[in-house]
Amino acid sequence: MTTASPAPADGASPPVSRRSLIKAFTASLTGTSLEWYDFAVYSAASAVVFPSVFFPSSDPYTATILAFSTYAVGYVSRPIGGFVFGRLGDKLGRKPVLVTTLLVIGIATFLIGVLPGYATIGLAAPILLVLLRFAQGVGVGGEWGGAVLLSSEFGNPRRRGFWSSAAQVGPPAGNLLANGALALLTAVLTEDAFLDWGWRLAFLLSAVLVGFGLYIRLKLEDTPVFQALEARGDAPAAPVREVFSTQLRPLVAAILCRIGPDVTYALFTVFTLTYGTTALGLERSQVLVAVLIGSAFQLVSIPLAGALSDLINRRLLYAVAAVGAAVWSFVFFVVTDGSSTVVLTIGIVLGLVFHSLMYGPQAAFIIEQFSPRLRSTGSSLAYTIAGVFGGAIAPLMFTIIYERTGSGFGIALYLTVAVALTLIGLALGRDSDVREDEEYLTGPTPVVSGA
Repeated sequence: MTTASPAPADGASPPVSRRSLIKAFTASLTGTSLEWYDFAVYSAASAVVFPSVFFPSSDPYTATILAFSTYAVGYVSRPIGGFVFGRLGDKLGRKPVLVTTLLVIGIATFLIGVLPGYATIGLAAPILLVLLRFAQGVGVGGEWGGAVLLSSEFGNPRRRGFWSSAAQVGPPAGNLLANGALALLTAVLTEDAFLDWGWRLAFLLSAVLVGFGLYIRLKLEDTPVFQALEARGDAPAAPVREVFSTQLRPLVAAILCRIGPDVTYALFTVFTLTYGTTALGLERSQVLVAVLIGSAFQLVSIPLAGALSDLINRRLLYAVAAVGAAVWSFVFFVVTDGSSTVVLTIGIVLGLVFHSLMYGPQAAFIIEQFSPRLRSTGSSLAYTIAGVFGGAIAPLMFTIIYERTGSGFGIALYLTVAVALTLIGLALGRDSDVREDEEYLTGPTPVVSGA
């Protein structure tokens, strides 16, 4: 693994006002936070609500497997969003894509909130749930690439790790909001009331959140880099074909680097909900609060990790954190076995710190694998394809492994394999080259107003 060569001291910054830069950072952060609120509400509900509402079974294990299978559908559908919206981001611009993806996820999540259960409409209930989950995944698949480029292409390319981390804060922020809402509802409602109608309130809130996100995004110009691409007539005619024909190694590197962090996140934010209630005998609200605390720590640790990766070699930081996550997964199941809520909370927090040290630099590492004219397509495809092999099947595999072995060793071993794939991806990848951005930013690029 090579070290990054120092960039020239007189590099260019995007020709934007401070106000526009702050808007871009806020839009990237709030947009992905809102979308991941929608996604995280579903993730949490798939563990604690959907088995009984949409997949009734005399065997709780079977119902949980079915619920987690619908969780995986949201990942499987992501490549469609990455394919469709990623190429549009390179052809039409970052902004229109981000507005559309926000609407797709918001509408799908709202409809889940009003969807009747199995007891009311029978088999149609889980079928419609899967279709809406599929739509959520398509929206998220198109969202991430655009959100990352929005903040990173407005920001100084020499601080790409920090600026692109704005979108990376979205998942823990959304997870924090979602689990907070569910924890509050479970605390103030009876078990019957929560399963009957209470959980729906968390989904219906998405209408308000999406409205706020749209307000911010509609006021933004497109990024300086894309405006420069347009001005030069350099937008690709067939970006997907070009990525696969000329950027295959960068694409493979970007896909593999995501698998370890995805599986780590699934372990400490999704599977722990089942592990804490079934294996440790804790109350649902206690486990939700533990995940909530871990997510709160990530609001700080992710941007710090992104900023740190601007100061030291990004791939090295990423690799060390990946190894740390694998080691900690073995320790986690040893120290939490038969322990208290406090120990579980500490275990989740430390697991998510290792995740942050990978996830903070991840966006910058992925987008800098591709040239500016192919970034939206390449980044979106890498993000969504990796999700299928990483986060999509991880909760399902964790549940099956634990049910059959009764031990966390197999789960930790599964994570270790995922980390090994990430290390291969990092070895295949390249370090940052800010000169690619500077070529566009120092050319005849339209100046973005501060309005």
